[in-house]
Amino acid sequence: MLHHGSQQLPQAPWITTAAASTMDRSFPTPITLGNNRTIMGQAMFTGHKDIGFKGLVCPKQSGLGASTGTCTSDFLRSDNPTMRGKVVLCFGYLPYGASEIIKAAGGVGLIIANSPTYYISPCDDLPCVEVDYDVGAQLLSYIRSSRKPMVKLSPSKTLVGKPLSVKIARFSSRGPRCLSPEILKPDVAAPGVNVLAAMSPKNKDAYDGFALESGTSMACPHVAGIVALLKSLHPSWSPAAIRSALTTTASTTDTSGEPIFTIGDAQKLAGPFDFGGGIVNPNRASDPGLIYDMGVTDYVHYLCSIGYINSAISKLTLHPSVCPSKKPSILNLNLPSITVPNLRSSVTITRTVTNVGPIDSTYVISVEHPLGVKVAVRPQMLVFNSTVKKLSFTITLSSSHKTIGGYYIGSLSWSDGIHKVTIPISVRTEIIPSYTDRF
Repeated sequence: MLHHGSQQLPQAPWITTAAASTMDRSFPTPITLGNNRTIMGQAMFTGHKDIGFKGLVCPKQSGLGASTGTCTSDFLRSDNPTMRGKVVLCFGYLPYGASEIIKAAGGVGLIIANSPTYYISPCDDLPCVEVDYDVGAQLLSYIRSSRKPMVKLSPSKTLVGKPLSVKIARFSSRGPRCLSPEILKPDVAAPGVNVLAAMSPKNKDAYDGFALESGTSMACPHVAGIVALLKSLHPSWSPAAIRSALTTTASTTDTSGEPIFTIGDAQKLAGPFDFGGGIVNPNRASDPGLIYDMGVTDYVHYLCSIGYINSAISKLTLHPSVCPSKKPSILNLNLPSITVPNLRSSVTITRTVTNVGPIDSTYVISVEHPLGVKVAVRPQMLVFNSTVKKLSFTITLSSSHKTIGGYYIGSLSWSDGIHKVTIPISVRTEIIPSYTDRF
């Protein structure tokens, strides 16, 4: 199990990688302006009383350039009288220890305007409210249009569920990867923003041994915990089987049924390269219906497909291993995903599923075609019984694009009316015209 916060992760198909998402939980904090307008930020301001109306100040820079409102070290000085008794508005990332300096200078609050991050940084006893750039621009406009700008900060509340939507964190690494672009990474996503985590009681950022932390290092333990529960329910399942159950039952919408977006300078709909199969759903993963399983032979064929020689593979497996005379296709690795990085005309891929649901089951295929890509599955029905527990099928992908394309996203689902076993499809079309024909 690896978190997916770094682009330096190996693409070994026996590793499950986890992206980080927000949760349907926020800590709205009212910011009331002197003109009685209230806007919302986020904070961990747990005081029982409002910070009554105080002056609102922002570093003065001319114009609206990138430096506007930036709290530089020249401004953030404990002897700066501008901040005394005021709430300070700062844009962008702050120098280390900024909140302590503002407090030492007599400041009573801090509003941080940054690109949407959705993670909160408590600031000791100083109320620190985080807003996005749009809200920050509104606050700056108010400061510039008012002779005496005032603001009141109220204690934070906790909001869970609707209307909040789940998003993929900005810091969470995305695919595809150049080392093995045929292997989709990340595999799944899990909560990794503003997670209440146990910490050393000696950590100055912790409160009684706990603190809110964000990172793929927070998403990974969620997935590892679910894996442990699945292993206790299904002791015979392999790591690949568990990864398959997580991926094929993951959610591509939030709890309200709304699409999942990404966090960044510009929000966009999330896809397989952001969240893999989707947000993990442990209850559904416990009963996936079908699994895409793999073992040592599959991994050996993978190593053969990427050019490892027999002697090197044998050192890894600790017993003699011989690659097939015909080089295996990495596209046929039995992953719960299909990623084709260079589709020029058509390609046929094989997958095998194992029935772990009711013995007598019939599954029917449904396909969401990637834009401009035709997906043909054979057979279109899988029938399992007491003697037939594994079945293979082929997926033929063909493109109608006539120019260099990009990645297009779809999905493939098997359903018996109770279970829905879904894998993502990502295809990059690469039909390059022959420029010599023009001369």
